[in-house]
Amino acid sequence: MHEGRSQAVAAAAQVRDWALAQGIAVVEVDVWDPDWISGRRRNAKDEMDASGHPDIILTVGGDGTFLRGARIAMADGAPVLGVNVGRVGFLTEVEPADVRGALEAFRDGRATIEERLVLTMRAARPLEIPEQMQALLCYGRGPLLPPPPYRDYDGQGLELDINAVNDIVFEKLARDRQASIAVEVDGTPYVSYSADALIVASPTGSTAYNFAAGGPILSPRTRAMVFTPVAPHMVFNRSLVVAAEESVRVRVLRRSGQVAVSVDGQLRGVLDPGDWVSVHAAPRPVRLVRVRPVDFYARLRQRFGFADAPAALVDGAPPA
Repeated sequence: MHEGRSQAVAAAAQVRDWALAQGIAVVEVDVWDPDWISGRRRNAKDEMDASGHPDIILTVGGDGTFLRGARIAMADGAPVLGVNVGRVGFLTEVEPADVRGALEAFRDGRATIEERLVLTMRAARPLEIPEQMQALLCYGRGPLLPPPPYRDYDGQGLELDINAVNDIVFEKLARDRQASIAVEVDGTPYVSYSADALIVASPTGSTAYNFAAGGPILSPRTRAMVFTPVAPHMVFNRSLVVAAEESVRVRVLRRSGQVAVSVDGQLRGVLDPGDWVSVHAAPRPVRLVRVRPVDFYARLRQRFGFADAPAALVDGAPPA
């Protein structure tokens, strides 16, 4: 929940009252740590420890709050339902006025579960965040997430215990040094970029940073990934869509500056020249609760104002 918004507090109260009336236990997890004097934001581990093992995660906030809830939900395979009190609300399912009906639909088995592809990573070494960055990241939006733990080394890199619902971004760390990175697809060299960043997005994340950077929108039903360069210093600036069964390996070239790795907008590590990370589909999807049929393309038009540009309306009003 995002207690910084009065709408979120009111919607959370509806959820709490409904659950108590049904005899259902509720654990409330605010994004702000109430025990921290300066109002520190919780990181993913704090939120996961506080939530326990829920049957459903219900987020009250915007898309950022939804992504935080999804990280908790994926740990136990729990479904996640988003209540929209944010500015965009592309990932969230219901409005605050409909939250009781949505909970009743889930309780009665009238809701459906939509599975979305999730990204995960392997790396040449454990991702680490330089100590000097810790102090900088304690201000503004709050603390960084810890470096992801990893599983066994099997000769193909370390399997990182991390999931991305939207995207994994490789971004230059210093303003005066480009990120020089080579991209391989299923072990075959594809292209080398000198750019501000490279985005590897899921179909869900194709409407986020990938879209803002000029990349294509993928249907959420597509089992694919898309990678898009950001401000490349070269003629070739196209995105590439690859199948979910393929992997994308990003290698930092010898003359590159350091490269920051962000997962769903959260910094998770810094790569040095010579390091590499591969991105592939995670074995388990994220499970979204749907209480009514979702028209993905109608939502795109509504949220982004497609086909409503003045030049397109010269000859008449847009279709209903």
